[in-house]
Amino acid sequence: MKKGFLLLSMMVAGSCMAQVQYPINPVPFTYVQVTPESFWGQRLQASRDVTVPLAFTKCEETGRYRNFELAAQQLQGKGSDTVQVRGFSFDDTDVYKTIEGCSYLMQSFPNLRITVERQGVPCTVYAKDYIDSVLTIVASAQESDGYLYTARTMNPYNPHKWAGANRWDKVEDLSHELYNLGHMIDGAVAHYQATGKETFLKLARAYADCVCRTIGPEPGKMIRVPGHQIAEMALCRLAAVTGDKKYLQEAKFLLDRRGTTQHRAYYNQSHRPVLEQNEAVGHAVRAAYMYSGMADVAAMTGDTAYVGAVDRLWEDIVSKKMYITGGIGSTKNGEAFGAPYELPNMSAYCETCASIANCYLNHRLFLMHGDAKYYDVLERTLYNGVLAGVSYDGGRFFYPNPLESAVQHNRQPWFGCACCPSNICRFIPSVPNYIYAVRSADVYVNLYMASDTEFKVEGRTIEIEQQTNYPDDGYVKIYMRKVRPSMNLKLRIPGWLRNHPVPSELYEYTDGKRPSYNVKVNDKIVVTQTDEMGYVTISRDWHIDDKIEITFDMEPRIVKAGPKVSADLGRVAVERGPIVYCAEFADNLGYDVRSIILNQLPKFSLNKKIITETFSVPQLVTDAQVLQFNNRGELQSRSVQLNLIPYYAWNHRGQGSMTVWLPQELRATTPVMPPTLASRSAVNASYKSYSVSAINDRLVPKDQEDYNLAHYEFDKKGGMQYIEYTLPKADAIKSCTIYWYEDKDSGVRVPKRWRILYKAYDGSWHPVAGANHYTCYKGVANTVQFNAVITPAVRLEVFQQDDAKSGLFEFEVK
Repeated sequence: MKKGFLLLSMMVAGSCMAQVQYPINPVPFTYVQVTPESFWGQRLQASRDVTVPLAFTKCEETGRYRNFELAAQQLQGKGSDTVQVRGFSFDDTDVYKTIEGCSYLMQSFPNLRITVERQGVPCTVYAKDYIDSVLTIVASAQESDGYLYTARTMNPYNPHKWAGANRWDKVEDLSHELYNLGHMIDGAVAHYQATGKETFLKLARAYADCVCRTIGPEPGKMIRVPGHQIAEMALCRLAAVTGDKKYLQEAKFLLDRRGTTQHRAYYNQSHRPVLEQNEAVGHAVRAAYMYSGMADVAAMTGDTAYVGAVDRLWEDIVSKKMYITGGIGSTKNGEAFGAPYELPNMSAYCETCASIANCYLNHRLFLMHGDAKYYDVLERTLYNGVLAGVSYDGGRFFYPNPLESAVQHNRQPWFGCACCPSNICRFIPSVPNYIYAVRSADVYVNLYMASDTEFKVEGRTIEIEQQTNYPDDGYVKIYMRKVRPSMNLKLRIPGWLRNHPVPSELYEYTDGKRPSYNVKVNDKIVVTQTDEMGYVTISRDWHIDDKIEITFDMEPRIVKAGPKVSADLGRVAVERGPIVYCAEFADNLGYDVRSIILNQLPKFSLNKKIITETFSVPQLVTDAQVLQFNNRGELQSRSVQLNLIPYYAWNHRGQGSMTVWLPQELRATTPVMPPTLASRSAVNASYKSYSVSAINDRLVPKDQEDYNLAHYEFDKKGGMQYIEYTLPKADAIKSCTIYWYEDKDSGVRVPKRWRILYKAYDGSWHPVAGANHYTCYKGVANTVQFNAVITPAVRLEVFQQDDAKSGLFEFEVK
């Protein structure tokens, strides 16, 4: 194999794919060398140098390790019943997931060194030694029967509020005892396969054995199912690694009994038995993890009923509930799937973890069925839904991934609920494992990625080298460096090239283009036809250094959503290859990208856009118009150049407006409104946030259920909060209007009361006189009229409900 490559020998993060025998199998634990300066080489480098070390540092900074130490003290008789169990009941999993991701890297770099911060001091250590030290802490917290759950053990007298008084009391709700087990197994298996050490694997098996002894169908055991699924996948993985079928039986039991226990909820897909479910509902991550576990159980047991159920649920997602980015889970309420075709943009949730889970699911279904349509979804999700969740340098993260923003969204260096950053830790290093798959003499090339790969086909070693700049361009060169004389090379022809953005009618191309492709073998064009599964198959007697060249037309395409997706009516999206584009403020200064209207027949040019010193992307340029009202209230338009960048690249240059779905009809655009007294005023608030700009952006909700607008909310519950406008100059005011925002599931409610104050010339604040009423209705105009007063500033005081914080869309002053 060639030198100068990043060596990756890995299995799929969070899956048992390298062991579970599917009809088709991914290339397992082979050597995949990814070209360092390539698209994915740079991201893998960021994962190794930044993301994984950062995650370990955060585990130390945020007390994740301390939880294990406190639990150990309790087991040693040195604990206290006054220890406060803080954080989340699943905080242990951040440790497990980071070990998993680092283990994938160690399979490539056995002498990997990482730099972590200990008490604020950078320290460079060998990754294997660092993990050994962490595992010593983890092991100290395990109880004698294998139970390992620090949220209870550190203070069994007063455990985490989600844990319940006794073990398993709330496992079907929010204790996450089985969820923790799932991630523990995944991390342990990865560590074992990277190092050959059984240290972590023994800990995970002990906890799994504890579960198998306690929960199951046999007399004397509890009937319980996970409140948050993932243990099903992990137990399959453990069964495959150890050869112990009891773990598979436990996984199947957890699925078989779901929807039959006392706890029934759409939120975690326990509303009915899994084989009777036809619609994807509830928490999107839980759902996709469960569907993936169903596929694993089906593969290991041959249970075709599970296959049929997963197929139905997948069809529901891709035909009714998936974003153009591959994101799933449209609503913040429960981080859940919405109703069919409920796909709002600004309030889109699209949790990064859900996109990762969507990749897991589609990979499994491909291995089950061999249809390229699953890879079409996987590729779309990978390049858009997943990659947007982490910054190019690997150090900042999105939890939700909206398709439109005013100013309120910004990647963060970490989260209190850190499931997404730690999931990125374990997923990105595993991406090269999705490139190839094998069935008998068939070799599937599913992802186009600059790399050099060696694996076996029917016992014979082959080596394939890919040279490509994909997805930046559509030219791929493949060299057969070692060959099996007779085999079938199956090249995936992406759905976007076959005029199918997704394998359903949810989205369609409307530009009338018919892109093409060609395939050459040793410089000669071969007659190729895509089969019904989406592949071009080349069957021949192969020779060393045979060359295959693939050229995909990679033109900008116009996409329209189906008519039932109300949020996108009158709008279009722009794609190029697998990449979804967006318009962002930083490239379109002088106007709000949400106020444009795209030409009816747009033409695009392509250039290179430098995002940061080390990060550049292909940029699309086209013509558009900005609509705005002048001071007389007349609607005017002006021509502008609209610049588009890949969606994954947004929010690298500060906070501002962004949109994926571009208005192409008048009904969809939002013209810039004339300046108002509020929009011309300087804003001050008790809670300083970029999102405060929403309150005077002159945009108000259409009705009480319109959440597709920017809003501002205070950061603390209860008490009084305020917003102040300093007017351009002293002026007479006589009314104010508030549009209250409410999201009860997130703890945001309309206030108990509010009032308006004006600023006297001595700087003191006084309530306005003659106020008629202060109403508190969400999403509509709450107008108070009062005696006119000349003032240089006006103040809104909000008296919040004791157990909630308040928010608002707009604060108008007249």
